[in-house]
Amino acid sequence: MSDLKKLTDAVVSFRDARDWKQFHNPKDCSISLALEASEVLEHFQWKSEEEIEEYLKNSKSEVADELADVLYWVLLMSNDLNIDIYKAFMEKLEANDKKYPLSKSKGRHTKYNKL
Repeated sequence: MSDLKKLTDAVVSFRDARDWKQFHNPKDCSISLALEASEVLEHFQWKSEEEIEEYLKNSKSEVADELADVLYWVLLMSNDLNIDIYKAFMEKLEANDKKYPLSKSKGRHTKYNKL
């Protein structure tokens, strides 16, 4: 069993043990995903690069908690929507490889349509 499948099974088991599936429609799950992603942003808002570096020395575990919350919702939504998230991720990575070929994009932050 893959690690991704183990994580997904753990998330679904956690949710189902609490009888929360009844609340987990795609709209509300996607809202929760966006909210958790926003909580990641809060850790970095208004901080300079130096302040972020210092902040992470003492608060990396808090950022990790928020990233774990984001992953929770990604795994749960992909499970409930019957999306093979590994396959979807690999296909997206391949599509991005075509949009951002190394010969044009290496070391540049230019959007693909401007390369």
